[in-house]
Amino acid sequence: MEFDRIYAEVDLGRIEENMEAMKEHLRPGTKMYGVVKTDAYGHGAVPVARTIDRFVCGYAVATVDEGLKLRRHGIEKEILCLGPVSAGRYQECLENDISLPMFEYRRAKELSDAAVAEGKTAKIHIAVDTGMSRIGLFPDEGSVEIVKEIAELPALRIAGMFTHFARADETDKTNAGEQYRRFREFCDDVKAAGVKVPVCHCSNSAGIVELPDFNMDAVRAGITIYGMYPSDEVKQDIISLKPAMALKSFITYIKEIGPGTEVSYGGTFKAEKTMRIATVSAGYGDGYPRNLSGKGEVLIHGKRAKILGRICMDQFMVDVTDIPDVQRNDQVTLLGGDLSIQWMADLLQTNVDEIVCNISQRVPRVYIDSTQEP
Repeated sequence: MEFDRIYAEVDLGRIEENMEAMKEHLRPGTKMYGVVKTDAYGHGAVPVARTIDRFVCGYAVATVDEGLKLRRHGIEKEILCLGPVSAGRYQECLENDISLPMFEYRRAKELSDAAVAEGKTAKIHIAVDTGMSRIGLFPDEGSVEIVKEIAELPALRIAGMFTHFARADETDKTNAGEQYRRFREFCDDVKAAGVKVPVCHCSNSAGIVELPDFNMDAVRAGITIYGMYPSDEVKQDIISLKPAMALKSFITYIKEIGPGTEVSYGGTFKAEKTMRIATVSAGYGDGYPRNLSGKGEVLIHGKRAKILGRICMDQFMVDVTDIPDVQRNDQVTLLGGDLSIQWMADLLQTNVDEIVCNISQRVPRVYIDSTQEP
């Protein structure tokens, strides 16, 4: 298929290499969940899940619908929904064997009742709040009793217990260490109370890279699957990761403008001299950030071209005055190569996750494997 507007190139070979690199860094016996929420961080949940299947014990998603999509496409391993699920979705989860987070007895009783009615066994992972203040039981004696009560409910099986690091991607690991200590002690207390917990997991991508002592029974690999580090404070010489996505577009029109000519909405850019500008067929409707207006750059013929004026929903303009032989239909690199996703995230003062997750569904994904011989 030919593309004449915009597309995202996803290198499944690089994703596989990233998984290999993480696997080699884990302690022997440590399992790995592959986090494929938000359509695998914009890379395509189904192709990514199939690519990483041999490396993982299961998958983590944010919503029931994300889990159902994987099941419809033949994914058979455990699927853990990390976000709260309403009782109205319990039947679908039971029918499709989706594990749910649990942190309230009331919710657990509702799920147990639904499972009994369906003649099925519900799988849950106890969520523990050790410092994120998002969801989960506080790791105290009262919560141990709640877990015991949940474990006694019929048609319910505790498949795991987890927490989430809030600051593991910072240079100072004191906070992550304290969260790990709280979680470890709580896991021990729950097991001492006679509750069987097959898998305890706390490490996210940052933990996988820099905190091998916190591996526990399993880890959850997220942004690192896709070749990006969780932040620029995470050391990049421990595990070698390769970005799996490039975003590419095309020039649709080239023209010369004279001094005083305004470019795009609001006239925020006004030419001071005669210039040659090119229109690029991408915009914020594709998830290309509008905040790059007037400060972002793209690559054309391997050279940087500055964005002029405001980015529109579907198009924007760049300065090609000093780039020779630019023609209509020439390829434009929006992300990739010298224009790394981390570069864009730093420019926009955000994280790499937001950049890739925001690339819209109207952008076709093209899958390649650069590790294979042509």
